[in-house]
Amino acid sequence: MSTIASKLMDMVADQLDESSPTKVTVVGVGQVGMACAYSIMTQNIASEIALVDVLEDKLKGEVYDMQHGLAFVKGCAVKGDTDYKVTSGSRLCIITAGARQREGESRLNLVQRNVKIFEGIVPNLVRYSPNTVLLVVSNPVDILTYVTWKLSGLPANRVIGSGTNLDTARFRFLLGEKLGIAASSVHGYIVGEHGDSSVACWSGTTIAGVNLKELDPDIGTPKDKESMQKVHKEVVESAYEIIKLKGYTSWAIGLSCASLASAVLRNQKGVFAVSTVAKGYHGIQHPVFLSLPCVLGQDGISHVIKQNLNPKEQAQLQESANTLWDIARSLDLKEPSKYSNMLMGCYHLFMWAIIGPLVAFLAGDK
Repeated sequence: MSTIASKLMDMVADQLDESSPTKVTVVGVGQVGMACAYSIMTQNIASEIALVDVLEDKLKGEVYDMQHGLAFVKGCAVKGDTDYKVTSGSRLCIITAGARQREGESRLNLVQRNVKIFEGIVPNLVRYSPNTVLLVVSNPVDILTYVTWKLSGLPANRVIGSGTNLDTARFRFLLGEKLGIAASSVHGYIVGEHGDSSVACWSGTTIAGVNLKELDPDIGTPKDKESMQKVHKEVVESAYEIIKLKGYTSWAIGLSCASLASAVLRNQKGVFAVSTVAKGYHGIQHPVFLSLPCVLGQDGISHVIKQNLNPKEQAQLQESANTLWDIARSLDLKEPSKYSNMLMGCYHLFMWAIIGPLVAFLAGDK
């Protein structure tokens, strides 16, 4: 029986591989997850977005809503399922799922509520996308990035936390507002914990190559006559204020994650303040995850920028690292064994050894 499709077009080649080199998975369809997915879709960063959540009705509703807007964007497919199989072949997996931060609750207080959730997420993502880059957004992001690294068995460069990328954007915006300059023209970083112990790198903050510390050696200190230190205080308190006003944060973190996704999927080699293993930098002795300026590309983090921090900033960063490490080392994690990782690697090599030649044969002239 002929169909409309068969009357409309003739098939001239079988579609052998439905995978996409720019597929992105977002785990969690709450406010943050959907802001990430929406930002990625509208900026034409991914060719396919897979959504995963345990709330089936909410998930279906979000998938349908995004799919109905596909006629207005360029070449993107949207799928969703409670089964992690839908994530198969993802180049980037973004984890936003977890318990929501309550009003007045610090990010670090979230950790125990979220570790158990991650034990059900991370192994499934790696199972279906062993070559993926994992981007953790859920709070407390630095601790949960460490948790993800341990649970995944992936090399550290392929496990990234969104970290202080948003804090840095807030810092640039607020400083730009004070000076009457666009945020994009302010160059400075917030490093360390994405939270109360973050560090503002005033010693390296510049505008058009002019170092602000050279204009005012007291900038960012209590001696600062223009009270610029309040900018960092506002950065730290921003999320708490937004949560108090609207119940959650979403749009800015969504745009932040889209910028990170673009850097990975397009191999852009941009520098971002993201959470990574900080051992060996600025006197940090432990394999703790916290934010440093990193170069992002197709394999995740390729380089860490060696900042010239002043002694006070280094001391603050070490204190931030110690705060995070005290929590990280106390966690009871079910790490994958080296044996299981080796078996997984052998399995994928075996599958490609069998499937690869078959695909090449089928794709040849008939």
